[in-house]
Amino acid sequence: MRGGSLWQLGQSITRRLAQTDKKVVSRRYFASEADLKKTALYDFHVAHGGKMVPFAGWSMPIQYKDSIIDSTVNCRQNGSLFDVAHMCGLSLKGKDCVPFLETLVVADVAGLAPGTGSLTVFTNEKGGAIDDSVITKVTDDHIYLVVNAGCRDKDLAHIEEHMKAFKSKGGDVSWHIHDERSLLALQGPLAAPVLQHLTKEDLSKLYFGQFQILDINGSTCFLTRTGYTGEDGFEISVPSEHAVDLAKAILEKSEGKIRLTGLGARDSLRLEAGLCLYGNDMEQHISPVEAGLTWAIGKRRRAEGGFLGADVILQQLKDGPTIRRVGFFSSGPPARSHSEVHDESGNKIGEITSGGFSPNLKKNIAMGYVKSGQHKTGTKVKILVRGKPYEGNITKMPFVATKYYKPT
Repeated sequence: MRGGSLWQLGQSITRRLAQTDKKVVSRRYFASEADLKKTALYDFHVAHGGKMVPFAGWSMPIQYKDSIIDSTVNCRQNGSLFDVAHMCGLSLKGKDCVPFLETLVVADVAGLAPGTGSLTVFTNEKGGAIDDSVITKVTDDHIYLVVNAGCRDKDLAHIEEHMKAFKSKGGDVSWHIHDERSLLALQGPLAAPVLQHLTKEDLSKLYFGQFQILDINGSTCFLTRTGYTGEDGFEISVPSEHAVDLAKAILEKSEGKIRLTGLGARDSLRLEAGLCLYGNDMEQHISPVEAGLTWAIGKRRRAEGGFLGADVILQQLKDGPTIRRVGFFSSGPPARSHSEVHDESGNKIGEITSGGFSPNLKKNIAMGYVKSGQHKTGTKVKILVRGKPYEGNITKMPFVATKYYKPT
């Protein structure tokens, strides 16, 4: 499933559950349930009213008893707990793990201080994005990273292929895929004060993008201060046998203010934050420069290259890209993926890649790509929804201001 349709699917399921016999809906949407993988929290989701849907080969909650709109608003007002254990965490180890990873991604991994991380992009030979990933340098010989669920198989095959070639030339690198762990994302203004109740470590000293291995609720966890909502928060890698207990503890300590939240609200939140979803806003043919992720290409990497597709990307940095990712406000029905963007004369200048109704702004928002020169903030456009043009304009992102916890 492409993430841009998550919001639509959530609304569709909500309407159908309200209007139709639930057993009929269950057969229609969940017929392949037996073939889907389940996270350690599957039964916990079902017990709490999670509406489970197929996503990237997993059975995942798209929402719970509250609406996607209410869940989205609550995350920004209080907090949300997401099960993101369908994503793939892995560690690269060995004295050459950093130079190895730098052959595959655009980040200046060597320049990261131990215990810090960054968003990066795995690129192909043409400079396109294979996937985006948050990477962390735990130590000089240990890198921890998380790749997207829908890209897991191709990412692991890509890494393994290049690792074999690297090792055949004497490189010292190995990997471990953390299938024994689950991943929880705790987001929102109450994330830090609630999590602080469950650890002795001072979380006020852990800033956005930083990583620590510590005890949380009696389990050894990998904790990264990051997320996919634009809010302050954490991603917690916990041994799977302790995942349910940790989820229960977080919800209890929040006294009901932090709620279990599904993929539908997660999609709305990341769109409000102006964050890319791989498969919609990033693809094999879209470069980091075109995607507006030039900041993720390390300064040293811009000078030296050394990653797949570097010649293409460095040329784009020099000449400028031919297309650019931008944000949109629009009237009429919310724009969806593949909606055409026209200039005021009716000429096609681009396409929407993600769109929906913003529960927090209470207006339609979208992102997509337009031709360079047509990307200036304030530019008026027409967005075609079901073949009918609606007024829109290009705007900066994020749509909702981010609240990352950074040193003052």
